[in-house]
Amino acid sequence: MAKVRTCLWFASDAEQAVHRYVELIPESRIERVQRSPGPWPGGKAGDALVIDFTLGEQAFQALNGGTRVDYGTAASISVACADQAEVDHFWDRLSDGGQTSQCGWLKDRYGLSWQIVPTALPRILSNPDPVKARRAMQAMLKMTRLDIAALEAAAEG
Repeated sequence: MAKVRTCLWFASDAEQAVHRYVELIPESRIERVQRSPGPWPGGKAGDALVIDFTLGEQAFQALNGGTRVDYGTAASISVACADQAEVDHFWDRLSDGGQTSQCGWLKDRYGLSWQIVPTALPRILSNPDPVKARRAMQAMLKMTRLDIAALEAAAEG
């Protein structure tokens, strides 16, 4: 088990959320599920209380806390995508039941913030030609789902 894990608070649907994430992201797995020995403020005996899991080799923990909390957007899980097909895959599945936002950000159905980012983005935004880099940045600021071809076209003018 990893010494340090990010803990995600859920009301009572941590197990459902974790299964969804683990099925979606390659190299992911559930490590351990600690179940409640008796009734608790959010549920009954046998419910998952704490789940240790790994997403793409990153350690996490999910906690059913009994009440819903707002994650906000100050912290998010960022997914590096090799190509547009991967961007579209993660975007479609994670935004289903949630809400989308600007520049590749979304909140999933559980309220957790995600960034779906093509690995090409730093290269495009770091173009040695500052005019091209600015054009790409301006295009990105108008997008919700990031579009690699549109960013590259914007950079080229």
